[in-house]
Amino acid sequence: MNVFVTGGCGYKGTVLVPKLLERGHKVQVLDAQWFGNFLPDHPNLTVTKGDVRDIDCINLQGIDTVIHLSSVANDPCGDLDPKLTWEISALATMQLADKAVRQGVTQFIFASSGSVYGIKDEEQVTEDLELKPISEYNKTKMVSERVLLSYQDDMMVQVIRPATVCGISPRMRLDVAVNLLTMQALEKGKITVFGGNQARPNIHMDDITDVYLHFMDHPKHTGVFNAGFENITILDIANLITKYIPVEIIVTESNDPRSYRINSDKLLATGFKPKKTVEHAVQEIIESYRSGLLKDEDHFYNLKWMQKTGIVGD
Repeated sequence: MNVFVTGGCGYKGTVLVPKLLERGHKVQVLDAQWFGNFLPDHPNLTVTKGDVRDIDCINLQGIDTVIHLSSVANDPCGDLDPKLTWEISALATMQLADKAVRQGVTQFIFASSGSVYGIKDEEQVTEDLELKPISEYNKTKMVSERVLLSYQDDMMVQVIRPATVCGISPRMRLDVAVNLLTMQALEKGKITVFGGNQARPNIHMDDITDVYLHFMDHPKHTGVFNAGFENITILDIANLITKYIPVEIIVTESNDPRSYRINSDKLLATGFKPKKTVEHAVQEIIESYRSGLLKDEDHFYNLKWMQKTGIVGD
């Protein structure tokens, strides 16, 4: 198949694209490469450094599947420049969906976010609950979902609402909970937890990238699907890390009360089976760090890097 991946040089994309190539697909990647390009060369891979907003430079002729990963990722980055966030994460999605239909794409897989639900009291957050996004990032995801689902009569649309992703990627991120706390333990010899009782859903990098592959293989399963399998508190994550790195946990007050848990029974009903856990991610990060493959570098922190390089202002 011919696959077009936006954001293919990102945290998830850099793991997903090699898996697509291993399966024999021809892959075209479009990415602004704000954080670099860590994809290895491959005869079936074309990587274009470009802006997803520049729709006239995107050609989807002959593409079977679009996997749309690109966005201004995470709440703090999205709030830095709301106009930029809406242009990249919402307007560009609308334009891409329209072009996909016009140029004969049959399948569109969209990476939304499990945090579109906002703060929920329900123990089980399922796909049919009302969306109350809080941040600019999550609002753009909600709007993009609505736009894409309006094209369901024209192509197979699959909207994935991932939990917070954890684990190793060549284009690493150290600003997501599991990865951040594990690196704190390794670098600083202690873990600082703000609040600690906030519950967060999590999913391992290998599992979320396998989710996208799963839906490529099962295009008839259309609609919206949560993707997250461990709803645990920040303090639980810290305690798990101390099993492998015996450090002090410092708990301080937090002004971020958000707790949310997602239920992924609908995804499991399609036949998907997760293979890895948060504990696997912690072990992999520790191993990579101690072997010298992973270092604590600025470009692994989205907000810090965007400000440092002038992508957005302070």
